[in-house]
Amino acid sequence: MTTLLIAEHDNASLKDATNKALTAASALGADVDVLVAGQNAKAAADAAAKLAGVKKVLLADGDLYAHDLAEPLAALIVSLAGSYDAIVAPATSRFKNVMPRVAALLDVMQVSEIIKVVAPDTYERPIYAGNAIQTVKSKDAKKVITVRTSTFAAAGEGGSAAVETVQAAADPGLSTFVGEEVAKSDRPELTSAKIIVSGGRAMQSRENFAKYIEPLADKLGAGVGASRAAVDAGYAPNDWQVGQTGKVVAPELYVAVGISGAIQHLAGMKDSKVIVAINKDEDAPIFQVADYGLVADLYQAVPELTTELGKLGK
Repeated sequence: MTTLLIAEHDNASLKDATNKALTAASALGADVDVLVAGQNAKAAADAAAKLAGVKKVLLADGDLYAHDLAEPLAALIVSLAGSYDAIVAPATSRFKNVMPRVAALLDVMQVSEIIKVVAPDTYERPIYAGNAIQTVKSKDAKKVITVRTSTFAAAGEGGSAAVETVQAAADPGLSTFVGEEVAKSDRPELTSAKIIVSGGRAMQSRENFAKYIEPLADKLGAGVGASRAAVDAGYAPNDWQVGQTGKVVAPELYVAVGISGAIQHLAGMKDSKVIVAINKDEDAPIFQVADYGLVADLYQAVPELTTELGKLGK
């Protein structure tokens, strides 16, 4: 029996989350097949075939999988599930929608956002906004698992797996695609960015994000994030949100500007390699996890930092 990993991709290429989830899937100790479901997704399937540790790639290509509708994808996964002991996916927004449906259809318990594989049936996962680590042992014969990819290294290339075409499953007919608004940015995607600059409620306006946060991010070649308070206030779009109810990130450098450090935000970024905090409140909780802290007015400190980076040729 083998493990089935569901790939996160954009049809043309794999997302970094897939490479990291592959590391977790391989730790289960069985061979790993990868499912790539999409429209005109042959390029993504070929990329998956090159990953080290992949035995076989299954390509489901068709209009039914063009828009990430959860119901058709869940039906496809369930139709393939019979040959696998475990079904694994990265804990991205896409699969937070899909995998619970898969677990329900298979009548098993999902194990969510694991951060470590202890044994093929035993895993560690964070609870209480990351303040405690729970060890879970699953008695289900078939495991349905999502992976918090920020804690796993990305699998590299070196494989040469075969790509097989699989037929689309019957459409459950429970949802139809109406339309979408896709945010476009030249900056790195948050979940794969090596550097992130985030702003909090102290930014006070969307204009201040554009005036202070974005120039600093551009100097560093960074992604731009925000706390939930800033997003709820309308200062930043939803896809910038970092935290327990946003994106979980673990960049090489995380710069928190005007963020107090609420427990929900810390849950989404405390695995960052180096954390820099800028806040005028010296008692702000963010300083408890920061590697470097600057107690200063962000409206003075951030422009000065941006200027100094410019002098260094950034």
